[in-house]
Amino acid sequence: MKKDLMINRVFDKVLSLKVKERSERVILSIAIISYLAHLILILLANNDIIHIESKLLTNPIAAIYTPFSFILVYEVYLLIFFLPKSISFYIGKQYEIITLIVIRRVFKDISNLELTSKWFQSKSDLQFTYDTVTSLALFIIIYFFYQNIPKREYSDKESLQEQGSNIHTFIKLKKIIATLLVPILIILAIYTLSVWANTTVSDYGNGTLAFKNINNIFFDEFFTILIIVDVLLLLSSFFYSDKFHKIIRNSGFIISTILIKISFSTEGIVNNALIIGAVLFGFLILLIHNKFEDNDISSKG
Repeated sequence: MKKDLMINRVFDKVLSLKVKERSERVILSIAIISYLAHLILILLANNDIIHIESKLLTNPIAAIYTPFSFILVYEVYLLIFFLPKSISFYIGKQYEIITLIVIRRVFKDISNLELTSKWFQSKSDLQFTYDTVTSLALFIIIYFFYQNIPKREYSDKESLQEQGSNIHTFIKLKKIIATLLVPILIILAIYTLSVWANTTVSDYGNGTLAFKNINNIFFDEFFTILIIVDVLLLLSSFFYSDKFHKIIRNSGFIISTILIKISFSTEGIVNNALIIGAVLFGFLILLIHNKFEDNDISSKG
């Protein structure tokens, strides 16, 4: 009992509703300030007051990239926040994060548009087309994904009452994992950002490559951690449910996360296809799982 109280106390320190609301205000304030700071840097660079070689300092539209980066940080926090509450919502937050990464990339693409008559022969124009279509497709799929999450998953208390005492242990485990993820991801964010910044400053050649992969900073490693967490949750779920459709749903979500992770190592249309395929696969897995739940097929016979 004391152990449970300690877990809940620590959990409430970093992932309570009050902390979530406070974090939202802080992140939004930082996002606004960073946007204005980026605009000022662009103004100074365009007037030759400062000299920094970066494509993010050539076009005011590129400044939108910066606040979106902080919004993504908040989405990462929300993902951890929903982890103990619902697996489906937790996965949905993963899809929101990859969608925001693509949308953030669109703003970067806009600043690189060539706007030539040979649109489909320009690499930068093509990438803009791929990313805008991908963001729209993801937005639609995520809408239907949330529409098809079973209503009982909206209430932790109902879920606990329905599934018995074993689920309490699973919820406790998810709270422990979520609490541990907060410092791990903070350390990972600081480490990846410092390594990228150091590479950019110390080695121009590698710095150019680092800029090319700027969308992958932190999130490549972040999704690796999510895969580890997803596998751990899958194995732990066997303690309270051995239903076939539950196992397939959780396994399908892991495959979806792995596909998102793989997308970071690809470019162009392959990258966009992998992202759409990953989210669509997770959505279809959820649909089939719900059909099993409605008909209770796995418990018949």
